[in-house]
Amino acid sequence: VVTAIGEAKPLEYTPAVERTTAAAYDRLKNVIPDVEWPVHAPYIAAINELKRERNAILLVHNYQTPEIFHGVADYAGDSLGLAQQGAKTDASVIVLCGVRFMGETAKILSYEKTVLIPDLDAGCSLAASITGEDVRQLKKRHPGVPVVTYVNTYADVRAETDICCTSANAVKVVESLGVDRVIFLPDAYLGRYVAAQTDVDLIFWDGT
Repeated sequence: VVTAIGEAKPLEYTPAVERTTAAAYDRLKNVIPDVEWPVHAPYIAAINELKRERNAILLVHNYQTPEIFHGVADYAGDSLGLAQQGAKTDASVIVLCGVRFMGETAKILSYEKTVLIPDLDAGCSLAASITGEDVRQLKKRHPGVPVVTYVNTYADVRAETDICCTSANAVKVVESLGVDRVIFLPDAYLGRYVAAQTDVDLIFWDGT
């Protein structure tokens, strides 16, 4: 709720709010102090009502706070899993409670839906360490070498990539290309692990 001058207006904890959030309270009563519940409950009730009105779902990353994770989330999990789950739903609106690249992934998999993230400035230092232009320059220095990119990167980086991987399938993806060398981006730590598991020569990104 926003006032005419753009300031948030506190919501009230009423008997109706108490009733509609009773199930959420049961999930949260052991992790949120009783004194805080009247603050969180009105927002939980309002968000859940908005979801019903707008045919929206909340996809919540595992690191969110308890009142979000247990109070308003429709699905919780890791970044790629959330985007995949969003693509399976009939919701018209996806609210991705996470960082920006997660919202981009959800939009890529659900291009026909409206995808929102609560904070456009929510970022990831690993994803921010490389840009699409950086990838283009690497490809110029290593012509013909395929690019494997960790999926938790921004869309402009993935657009310059031959194939994406997760931490779980990185070795398999690298070896699936059937080549002697690959450019592996952007996580050098994951890349070094992959290099230790395969005979493929990996070229790393110096930004991490």
